[in-house]
Amino acid sequence: MSTPQTTGTYGFMPSFGELLLYCFGLCGIRNTALTQAHYETGRMAANMLMSAWSARGVNLWQVVLEAIQLIKGVSTYPVPPNTIVILDAYYSISNGSQNIDRIMLPVSRSEYASYSNKHQEGVPTTYWLDRLLQPTVSLYLTPNGQQSVFKYYRLRQTQDTALANGAIPEMPAYFADAFSLGLAYRLALSWAPSQVPILKPLADEAYNYAASQNVETSNIYVTPVTGGYYR
Repeated sequence: MSTPQTTGTYGFMPSFGELLLYCFGLCGIRNTALTQAHYETGRMAANMLMSAWSARGVNLWQVVLEAIQLIKGVSTYPVPPNTIVILDAYYSISNGSQNIDRIMLPVSRSEYASYSNKHQEGVPTTYWLDRLLQPTVSLYLTPNGQQSVFKYYRLRQTQDTALANGAIPEMPAYFADAFSLGLAYRLALSWAPSQVPILKPLADEAYNYAASQNVETSNIYVTPVTGGYYR
């Protein structure tokens, strides 16, 4: 029995222009009928879709590890403006040839405001992300001058989707179907309203399939703490 002939390649990821033509086809609009207005709507709809995905959950391909060199007596530091949220953070102390990392916990604005002396120096144990248009992160305690770094994983905004230069949308291949159906649904809202009832459930189903793979596969162990429980 002969071995089936396959391509042996793994490069499938159409450009945004190719995907846009496909999406208009799903709406029942032929390529020859497209105008400049169609393309402008497509670019806007694609970026709206990616923005909605960032708000809907943690897209693992948008998670970035950052580091801030801490300064003695300085508690508040800027973070990149395309930051959506900080996921995990830790305090890293240089100890000769190795670093010692300590996990830090997030606090709310109200809890941070309740600290009576926000400039008290020591080893930081908590942080507050002020989610402004120019976001900042404030540490408590305030760094006390050791050779230390604040490291954090952040969820950043998705890169812009554009038609120029054959650019592809910033997403893994397993999200291509969800992107196509989600974009087709949004385009149908403007150009093919009769297709909306058909495309909406297909778009939701495709997103749910893709999102089910967009997770870490490590085990989670939950252990109750009962030492301080009294009746």
